[in-house]
Amino acid sequence: MGLGRQSDQQGKMYLSWDEIPRSRGHAFYDRLQQILRKSGFDAFAEKLCKPFYSDKGRPSIPPGRYFRMHLVGYFEGIDSERGIEWRCADSLSLRDFLQLSTKESVPDHSSLSRTRSRLPLAIHQDVFTWVLKVLCKEGLVLGGRIGVDASTMEANAALKTIVRRDTGESYRKMLLRMAKESGIESPTDEDLARLDRKRTGKTLSNKDWQSSVDPEAKITKMKDGRTHLAYKPEHAVDLDTGAVVAVEVHEADKGDTATLPKTLEAAQESLGRVTPTPPCPDDPAELVADKGYFSRDVLKDLDGGPWRTRIAEPKRSGLNSWRGDHEARRAVYNNRARISSMAGKAMSKQRTELVERSFEHTLDRSGGMRRVWLRGRENVQKRYLLHVAGFNLGLLMRIKTGYGTPRGWANAWFVMIWPEMTSSVAFLAIVLVAEEQCRAIMPIAVVCEG
Repeated sequence: MGLGRQSDQQGKMYLSWDEIPRSRGHAFYDRLQQILRKSGFDAFAEKLCKPFYSDKGRPSIPPGRYFRMHLVGYFEGIDSERGIEWRCADSLSLRDFLQLSTKESVPDHSSLSRTRSRLPLAIHQDVFTWVLKVLCKEGLVLGGRIGVDASTMEANAALKTIVRRDTGESYRKMLLRMAKESGIESPTDEDLARLDRKRTGKTLSNKDWQSSVDPEAKITKMKDGRTHLAYKPEHAVDLDTGAVVAVEVHEADKGDTATLPKTLEAAQESLGRVTPTPPCPDDPAELVADKGYFSRDVLKDLDGGPWRTRIAEPKRSGLNSWRGDHEARRAVYNNRARISSMAGKAMSKQRTELVERSFEHTLDRSGGMRRVWLRGRENVQKRYLLHVAGFNLGLLMRIKTGYGTPRGWANAWFVMIWPEMTSSVAFLAIVLVAEEQCRAIMPIAVVCEG
């Protein structure tokens, strides 16, 4: 064999994609990509969305890329589509996850908006159901015990945009009119604020006022006590696994008892498409909810149906007056017996833990969608369905890898071991590191006998 010599080489003018040197992608997104490819996500999405595109014209964003970008929104905790676009353009790992070539640019936020407008709500619901099917194959959707709860989501509309439903008069114009009627010709902002505080009959009811930019957003009190225009997301969660089996976005001024039937209908439909044994009157599923969902009419309507209620009952003074309504009486007493049992108390604790956890991850900690940047309840629900689908995929990733988000993967514990041995002592030092602010060192010394 002859001696090889290093010599100057003329580089290639063009390189193929496979020939370009690049670092390894993010381990979390690489593993998630394997799951999506193995389950045939791109072929499913293209077949699902094909009827809404023409056979001619400029190619659109691949549907799989559109849905992936919204999954990135959950995993990266980004609430706006502009933020999703910027994050995907800034990361080579996310470009690989979106399957972009070197010459392709990240779809901009306006393209995401147009695609969302083109695809109906049913398509987004089908993608959400597809994720549930993937979870069901891994044993993460059972459907035997369902917990329901709701939260609030700040709308993309300020209170200063509200107008009267009858006259279209804005709040400020109303104060100006009242100030002039009281004798103040040129009122200042301080005069208007003083007048607003002292006027009698002051109300801010949804019956009288609506937002001029988002009429479907309703005035309500947020979880932190602020009054704002908002929506009401409601989750139906599998209490055996923590997977969200149904998501509905309601108007914020509707009570829990008014929104429950639609959420249960969506949960029953999802479980019917995913599990082999959906809830039915012969084999009902357990329904666990808090006191806000308790009412005689709700219990009477659900009694004998596909849901066996375990709804917490608020404490009331005095005796119940049934007025001959024996069906309501039987339903209330049966529900009371179930919630007072050991199984009912255990399910109530699980509901508090798992359902609240789903809101914590989707709205606050991981997902960051406590405030939305879209207008219209249907648009918000389209985005939120894909957001919660990301949460469900996070459960699957936690089973596969131990971590449900890229941030959790980055903050994972790792172990470093240094063994040191002498003739009389074997010394072993173990260092555990979780984060930069959290470190622990545990030395172990072993004395050799003889």
